Amino acid sequence: MYTCSIERMSDKIRTFSRYGDAGHGGVTRYSLSEESIQARDEFVRRMTAIGAVIEYDDLANIYATLPGTDENAKRIAMGSHCDSVKNGGNYDGILGVMSAMEVLETVAAEKIPHKHPLTAMIFTNEEGAEFPPCMMCSGIMAHDYMPERFRDNFAYDKMMKSVSIVDCKTTFGEKLAGFKYKGDAANRMSPEKYEALFETHIEQGPILEDAGKDIGVVTCVLGQMLYRVRFTGFAAHAGTFPMKKRHDAFHAAAEALCWLHEEIDKLQQDDLVYTTGEVVIHPCVNTVIPDFFDFSIDVRHEDPDVLDKVREILMELPKRKWQQCDCEVVLGWNRDTVYWNKTLVGYVREAAEELGYSHMDINSGAGHDAQYISYMIPTTMIFAPSEKGLSHCEAEHTSDELCTKAASVMLNAVLKCDASGI
Repeated sequence: MYTCSIERMSDKIRTFSRYGDAGHGGVTRYSLSEESIQARDEFVRRMTAIGAVIEYDDLANIYATLPGTDENAKRIAMGSHCDSVKNGGNYDGILGVMSAMEVLETVAAEKIPHKHPLTAMIFTNEEGAEFPPCMMCSGIMAHDYMPERFRDNFAYDKMMKSVSIVDCKTTFGEKLAGFKYKGDAANRMSPEKYEALFETHIEQGPILEDAGKDIGVVTCVLGQMLYRVRFTGFAAHAGTFPMKKRHDAFHAAAEALCWLHEEIDKLQQDDLVYTTGEVVIHPCVNTVIPDFFDFSIDVRHEDPDVLDKVREILMELPKRKWQQCDCEVVLGWNRDTVYWNKTLVGYVREAAEELGYSHMDINSGAGHDAQYISYMIPTTMIFAPSEKGLSHCEAEHTSDELCTKAASVMLNAVLKCDASGI
């Protein structure tokens, strides 16, 4: 069994945390930004130093490859993303990149024999923080292999026209066109060239830490559905219009949301999570009764039957009157539960056991590039614990030791895949 270097990992964590440093312990590093170029430059510099061959594709995904002894073998890839949300942390996404780098650096330093070419990657625009949707470029690459109902969300022309939510002017395609790391479509990951993908990531929740485990052996990404719930009343003066005559859209939404929580909780599904995270109100003036209110509801669970039960509850909303307002429920998008390749999951579990690291099986409630790539090639993930379960914030933290353990598990799982196949 091989172990990665905590000294090298610590150095990478400290170095990459400078690119987009937001001044409070975290980073703001949007995809295609100057800060992302700095991170990519560092990746290329370090990978070139160990003799890896660097390639870029037309989506600005970067590939750094150490050749194997078998010229006909497909590549085994490892990687994640280097972009962040606004005021995000130093581990989400970038840990997967640093772990992939650490695997290649360990292989090069210790001259570990391997048949397959080994590739470390950076995926473009996983967060979608400036250009929605999230997992954009992995979705585009896997487009032709996805279930048909998902494909429109990741049509190439549509994604190139994705408008920045930061400046409302620039499109993704326009910014990509002049980007330093835009390359050739022929360099894209494909089933013809790639054997498998491993993605290491922080858990982004408290389960591993609460259980006292070093490693999460990820089995799947949970199914998800996103709906918009919209209420329409009419506007009137806040000081002169009687309470009993009002059609207050905000009041209606508040009442309906409380009802939703009560009804969904009656399902008694401990693993079910649902969140209202975004609202739209009109006219949003303190002296005017709101005539429109829209809220999101994001629902996640492994079992599609549970999601269907929540969907049935949501569809009850328009059948009722909420503060005399009309209600509409609109599907934003959904995804199926994605299960990782069982052989690759087995390699991860075996590697953790043989290294003597405590571990447990776990699912992912968050989305990752690997979930779309899994429609194209065999895929799996490894989780490192998140301190206090925090992520997508500047307090996000995982110890250098645990980051190195996760990279060591990936190294040995990759070597098992190299030796035995899928």
